[in-house]
Amino acid sequence: MRHLMGVVLAAVMAAVVFFAASWGYLKLLIGPAGPGGRGLPAGGGSLLHNHAVLEGFGALLGAGLVAGLLIAVPRISPLAAGLPGLALLAWTGLYLFNVGRAVQYIPLKSRPYGAGFEVMLFDGVLALAGLAMVIPLFVPSRWRSKREVTPPPPYEGTPYEGSTATFPDLQATQTMQADSGLLSEWTTQTRPQPQADPGSPGTGSPPQAPWGPAEYS
Repeated sequence: MRHLMGVVLAAVMAAVVFFAASWGYLKLLIGPAGPGGRGLPAGGGSLLHNHAVLEGFGALLGAGLVAGLLIAVPRISPLAAGLPGLALLAWTGLYLFNVGRAVQYIPLKSRPYGAGFEVMLFDGVLALAGLAMVIPLFVPSRWRSKREVTPPPPYEGTPYEGSTATFPDLQATQTMQADSGLLSEWTTQTRPQPQADPGSPGTGSPPQAPWGPAEYS
């Protein structure tokens, strides 16, 4: 599911590069020097009051922020930034081998988006962006989803520090000790007393046999 969402984000990132970054890059190049492109931008003065430059910078910063989040956030699938990066590198490779075919495949060339994408391809900006965007594909941890580990429940007989929990085990032990003390006293009191031997000294009478004295003839 995470990688499927990464494919959707890859399509969004491709649209951001083509529409926002291309438009902003073209605006940034044409705005300061004018359509002719001659002389210093803004006559050598400040560009802070040039709306075309500010709009171009804003579009490029927004595209760069989206790309940076997709590259840096670990929870996002590496496909979100890797697939557009591979497409940009492939387009740059095609441009190196066949310039006419690479330019032919650019859509909406009559619009500012297509024209800006073509300029970015010629200047090597797409190659640099593609190299940065394919980095998450080579990070193994980005392909594995992190599993949440739930800690085991605490032992009920061991209270935490500062808590007012009772100690049922200790109370049960004390109750058993008290019951055993009462049982031992009751056993001592009800134990049968030893009976005195009638023939033992101190009784005052000599020992007598159960039969009479022997008679001699």
